[in-house]
Amino acid sequence: MEPHYAPRTIAFQSEILHPLVDADPTRLQRLHNHLFEAGSPPYSDFSVLQDGVMFSNPASRPGAISSVTITGERLMFREELTAMTVDEFAARVRKLSEQVCELLGIQVLTAHQVTLRTLANPRNYVDSREYIKSGMFGFSDETEDFGREPQLLGLRLVFPPSEGEPNAHALRIESFHNDPRSVFLENQASFPPLLTARGLGGLERNVLDAYEFLLERGLSFVSRFDVRLEA
Repeated sequence: MEPHYAPRTIAFQSEILHPLVDADPTRLQRLHNHLFEAGSPPYSDFSVLQDGVMFSNPASRPGAISSVTITGERLMFREELTAMTVDEFAARVRKLSEQVCELLGIQVLTAHQVTLRTLANPRNYVDSREYIKSGMFGFSDETEDFGREPQLLGLRLVFPPSEGEPNAHALRIESFHNDPRSVFLENQASFPPLLTARGLGGLERNVLDAYEFLLERGLSFVSRFDVRLEA
């Protein structure tokens, strides 16, 4: 159902947990320098934090974030309001994680959480609040019990791991306060541990799987209610 919409992904996040190691800023700065020397560095800036370091890029627009934070127990990649595609983000997560794991001697990644956020405009509603309220929920005057109309409506669906599906997904579908025309969708996906000795291609696949769940399955679900009912 996704091709019927024009989704606009506004945020990619990838949090990777691992056993505690020494995140020596001097060694990580050498990695940052090496990325520059190799050409086309993913991040231009380097800064030391209280518990680690951050590689980052200057904000390209108000509110934009492009960074990775490296501490003794996690890597946190963030791309928000940038022009990066999901394929580029997934590849960056894998490549830089490989380099950090080799540098710091990380042998196992204990958890991987991917959070993706996107916007899409319903085809038959000009206001996402009306779409959620009447199209998805089928409400008419039920919200009158509150004495005022809610300005944000939505639902949350949680899909825990199962025997045949080890990944978990928490899907949010809401109206969007910054733009009433848009429906906001978020998938927070969790994936099982990875051994670094077996390669980290799984990190890249995890990002792509989370994206597929959000856009293919999430928007397919959204489309089921995107039908204007006749008065």
